[in-house]
Amino acid sequence: MTRGTGRFRKMLVSVGCASLAGAAVFAVMALPEPAVRLAGPVEANMDRSGVTHPVTAVLLNFRGYDTLLEIAVLLLALLGVAAAGGSEKIGLRRLPSAPHAFLQSLTRLMAPLMVLAAGYLLWAGSHRPGGAFQAAAVLAAGIVLLFLAGLLPERLQSDRLLRVGMVAGFLVFLAVAAFPLAGGALLQYPVPLAGALILLIESGLTISLALILSGLFLRLPDEFEEEEE
Repeated sequence: MTRGTGRFRKMLVSVGCASLAGAAVFAVMALPEPAVRLAGPVEANMDRSGVTHPVTAVLLNFRGYDTLLEIAVLLLALLGVAAAGGSEKIGLRRLPSAPHAFLQSLTRLMAPLMVLAAGYLLWAGSHRPGGAFQAAAVLAAGIVLLFLAGLLPERLQSDRLLRVGMVAGFLVFLAVAAFPLAGGALLQYPVPLAGALILLIESGLTISLALILSGLFLRLPDEFEEEEE
């Protein structure tokens, strides 16, 4: 492929991306005014949500099925990555080179702080911005950092443990969602237990999402690395 052809392809891709972005902006700007304002109903029912932050109330109570399906999509995405690798095991990719000593020292310092930050984000989600997704993103970054530094514990590399951990949060969410069916509806928590059930869901989701998000990186097929070489 000549240099001129490569530049033309890059220009074509750039124009296509810019056109798509412009169309998306135009579509958003052209949206009509919503017929129903949801902020009022959310505020009116906050005392029944079990939390004091409206975003958490919407994501894990009023519209909990959206979050449940998001977890399922992420889990399916990881299974797709594993299938693309041509292996039934959810093993880890190989390190391209031996980790640097400075990276290992920095990781030993940062990893405990990242776990502490993730715990705070999980706890804060009930009354301020935070929650399972943010906490899981920090934990996933910590797992990737430990892997790159060659310090990932052996128990986190266990194929069985990874499988159980990845689906545990989704299964806990399903179990809690079905819990009140005897006297209510799916994902309709008893008001006195709503706060505790949401905390249980978020705790399970934090672990599972961290393993799923880190797994999307750690489970990339080694063929990608070989092609780059």
